[in-house]
Amino acid sequence: MITASQRPALRRILGLGFGLAVIFGGTVGVGILRMPGIIAAQLGSFWPILLVWTAGGLYALLGALSIAELGTALPQAGGFTIYAKRAFGPVTGFAVGWADWLNNCAVIAYGAVAAAEYLAGIFPRAASRESWLALTLLVLFTVLHWMGLRLSSTVQQLTSAVTIITFLLLAAACFLHPAQPGTAALPILRHAGFFWALVPIVAALRAIVVTYDGWYEAIYFTEEDTDTARHLPRAMIGGVLIVLALYLLMNLAFLHVLSIPALAASTLPAADAARLVIAHGSGTFITVLALLTLLSLINAVLLGAPRILLAIARDGILGARATQVAPSGTPRPALLITAATAALFILSGKFEDIIAVAAILVAALYCVNYIAVIVLRIREPQLPRPFRAWGYPFTTFAVLTGSFLFLIAASHDDPSSTLRAAILLAVAIPAYLFLRRRQRVTTLS
Repeated sequence: MITASQRPALRRILGLGFGLAVIFGGTVGVGILRMPGIIAAQLGSFWPILLVWTAGGLYALLGALSIAELGTALPQAGGFTIYAKRAFGPVTGFAVGWADWLNNCAVIAYGAVAAAEYLAGIFPRAASRESWLALTLLVLFTVLHWMGLRLSSTVQQLTSAVTIITFLLLAAACFLHPAQPGTAALPILRHAGFFWALVPIVAALRAIVVTYDGWYEAIYFTEEDTDTARHLPRAMIGGVLIVLALYLLMNLAFLHVLSIPALAASTLPAADAARLVIAHGSGTFITVLALLTLLSLINAVLLGAPRILLAIARDGILGARATQVAPSGTPRPALLITAATAALFILSGKFEDIIAVAAILVAALYCVNYIAVIVLRIREPQLPRPFRAWGYPFTTFAVLTGSFLFLIAASHDDPSSTLRAAILLAVAIPAYLFLRRRQRVTTLS
């Protein structure tokens, strides 16, 4: 194991602005451009629609409160793997890090492929080469990150800011347009009994929680923050509130110009709204907006994922080379391994399966780390905690219960993906034991 004094130094140059930007970039994707139509079709009424979007944001906020406690108490690069190792030991820490890293690689690959598809819409000649275009985007971002943390963090703040401004422009155009008459609700919840009405609400909540995933992105950079104790809680709470406000604003904007039946029938509400409020070039506007969200997402997750691998490597099981950090602040070997794995996902072409498995893994990671908050409170009450979760233990138990129920529901709906996720986690145990044994043999020799 590499001690703190032996670690190649990450650069402590990040601040609150970066924390907010990386959470926004890691959370807001094309889901907000599509999901309002799906939620409207499930609920069919104005107030329930706003209620579930608000509930999803509050759920993410409760999670942020608990994880911010862990992040400020254990300000090391790697996030979830660090907390799980402290609470449950190195094997569990490795399994959590392995699952989290794979999930991040899958998200990078998904973002690159989706961005390539939107680029192909702008440049029709590239329509049959989306995979190669996705790989090109991945290479470009890898080169950007190779050059250093200062540049890549600046790009993150820039792309997040431009994305927010573009969303606000679309919302403003919607509100300046005359309101859509005839916004009667669909008869979905109106005549349903209480328990039957809960079914579409729970289904909508599960879908919305996915659009908030990424609210924890700042935890991977606590070792590089100039003042983690102050910045991390503000970034996580503020980041969730910014995303919640944006999601509510966009839903209100779409509902202003689209009737609820029209919104429910739309597969891309942002495009339908833009066609009504933007005289010319609405299609290009939405394509650019989608691209901005995806480029910001790729940059944010490609920044975080190598730090997970770096944290795993610091236990000594991946070799000293994997722990190397360039003078510019980039863990370059970890970056290259992450990019190569994302490239393999891109070339596999099985995105539906990969993302489905990743969703199960994320739900499991939530549960493990909320339990870690409780375990460390009991076992290490003297551990310095610059930030304590508001409302503990009630808030932590509430979000743990919600995560556990989501995990059960996801497992019930997709048993094959659950089995694959379980196999991936199970493989981590013999893999850790093998790597640890190899490390001891290398040390002795």
